[in-house]
Amino acid sequence: MLLLTAACGSRVPESEFENRPTRENRTASPGPAHGEPIKVGIITSTTSPVGGAAFTGPRDGAGAYFDGLNAEGGVGGRPVEVLTCDDGGSGVGNNECVHRLVDEEKVFALVATTALDYAGAPRVSRAGVPDIGGQPIGPAYDTYPHLYGIYGSQAPRDGKPGWGGRLYGGTEVYRYFKREQGARTAAVVSYNQAASAAYAQLVTRGLRAEGYRVVNEEVDFALPNFQAVAADLRSQGADLVFDAMDTHGNARLCQAMDSVGAKVTAKVTNVQNWSDSVREDYKDAPGCRNALWVTGSSRNYDDTGHPAVREFRKGMRGHAGGDRLSQWELEGWAAAMWFTDAAKSCGDRLTRACVERFVTRNEPYTAHGLLLPVSFKPSEEPPRTRRSCLSVARWSDDAQDGKGGWITQDGDMSENCFTVPQLPYSP
Repeated sequence: MLLLTAACGSRVPESEFENRPTRENRTASPGPAHGEPIKVGIITSTTSPVGGAAFTGPRDGAGAYFDGLNAEGGVGGRPVEVLTCDDGGSGVGNNECVHRLVDEEKVFALVATTALDYAGAPRVSRAGVPDIGGQPIGPAYDTYPHLYGIYGSQAPRDGKPGWGGRLYGGTEVYRYFKREQGARTAAVVSYNQAASAAYAQLVTRGLRAEGYRVVNEEVDFALPNFQAVAADLRSQGADLVFDAMDTHGNARLCQAMDSVGAKVTAKVTNVQNWSDSVREDYKDAPGCRNALWVTGSSRNYDDTGHPAVREFRKGMRGHAGGDRLSQWELEGWAAAMWFTDAAKSCGDRLTRACVERFVTRNEPYTAHGLLLPVSFKPSEEPPRTRRSCLSVARWSDDAQDGKGGWITQDGDMSENCFTVPQLPYSP
């Protein structure tokens, strides 16, 4: 099963999956806060077909933040009561979660939604429930009002994706590797499967727009011959490797690259794979493992020189296996912080309208430096160019006193910026 994130800095929808019915559990976080609870829902595709740990990072990060918040008095003395719901990775399950949390439990807001198929998004929007800091796996956060994805949006969000059904994304990732790393030839590896091929086409378009020579490699989904791909990567002299495959496929590709001696400047992955699990996932490919690079829109969770990162790591210790960290956990933490800052701005008059005024204010939100500036200023016309910034990190086995970790590259993310074209694509 594939878990694909889109080219050009935003995400595209996956294949449709069916899975088990929704399951829900309630996680109360008792502490000094004793007022009337503020109910917050977190919908996660915990038992999705792509694996039990694939989507849980934002949920765990948000849960850890709310635990600490409640221990310190909550929001004006009111604890945040977190209700989680597993939608099973299916549209049916997602609608069940939305019904349970929004209609039955009457949650005040949703936070850090991470759904493979956000089929219940229209119902959330119609109910006027703010959904803050969700992961834009599909186009919902560029489609509906009251939904605020973790990376922001310029789209009108009038019920159609983007601008008339077209989304736009930039080429900043490709510009970065061309300018900062001198890359000129890029390979794009995909399965012979519709979603994988579509994603590969988007990556190829972006690379060509930045002047790369592109080598396209397709492997059979059922019987992939990674040895042949790796050998061709070596013969073609690829500087970069992008992919449209799952983690298992990436690990096998890396093993093949090591076995044939295919060395690249960077094997580029995405924010979902920005985690400590690299140690185990790529344990049999040390050469390729140390060529892994990742780009995103949030501060590296291994950047312990930043106070907000240190606070995140402290809060994650002992929470839901917090000894193994991920970038999605940091973004879930940031989503919970965003909701909390918005709620605190309302004082004693907490309303959804007040929370949304904070989220949509003119001043972009950064979660105390954890996020690149996020805003929701709608534009009637799609952007042709945009100045976009990047957080960039590289895996090194020597980091973290030899345990391995991600090393931030090329200075602060707020200064690593490029003015790039915005390319249209259909979700």
